Amino acid sequence: MNYETILYEVRDGIAEIRYNRPHRLNAVTAQLYEELDVALGEAVADRDVRVLLLTGEGRAFCVGADLKEHKAGRTAFDRRQYLQGEQMVCKRLVQLDKPVVAAVNGYALGAGAEMAIAADFLLMAESAEIGFPEVSIGNSLGGGVTWLLPRLVGLAKARELAFLGERIKGEEAVRIGLANRVFADAGFLDAAREFASRLATKAPYSMRLAKEQLNLSAERTLDAALVAELEGMTFAGTTRDWQEGVDAFAEKRAPVFKGE
Repeated sequence: MNYETILYEVRDGIAEIRYNRPHRLNAVTAQLYEELDVALGEAVADRDVRVLLLTGEGRAFCVGADLKEHKAGRTAFDRRQYLQGEQMVCKRLVQLDKPVVAAVNGYALGAGAEMAIAADFLLMAESAEIGFPEVSIGNSLGGGVTWLLPRLVGLAKARELAFLGERIKGEEAVRIGLANRVFADAGFLDAAREFASRLATKAPYSMRLAKEQLNLSAERTLDAALVAELEGMTFAGTTRDWQEGVDAFAEKRAPVFKGE
């Protein structure tokens, strides 16, 4: 597909998706959500893709909704469809059966922050800022933030971030558990790609099981988690990758997993 609002490239097992509206700091439009949804589907269907990497062109990751697109004449149905687009994209990022890395290279605000925390791993450049300004501008939180944010930083801190709408930088985001790593601005994307490359060497089925089970952990009892883990271990033991892991350990070499 010829994308207009994003860039899509696959190399070395990583599908790199870059928001490509730098003239608007990658502010989102309905078209961007639609194209992102298609690109996610493309990455899922591609067996060569092990990891997805999301980032932005220019000096921002994504600053949220493009307010210039919210013109007079849009019907209530149009507005709801636009909002539904974000909800579905964020849900897909959370539930995708491949790990997702968000590389926040600049501002990640509103819908941009919501998509960033929907990823499995959040990496931030040293000068990047993330924030949830929705309440401060009379809007409401979306993208699963009310479900995700308390799980990441706890309810008290989630309230603070949502109610005050303050932007925080990478070091603080890591300190409170919102982000995983912070890297220097210089060479940030290379560092993010190296992080994604390390994930791409892991066993695909094992990562899929781990993601699903960790995402559901807060909703399961201990007994339910043990049953799910038992099923997961039993299934993993039937794969060729499991045997490759055993053989590589015995032979003192790095395993080469094929997703089989």
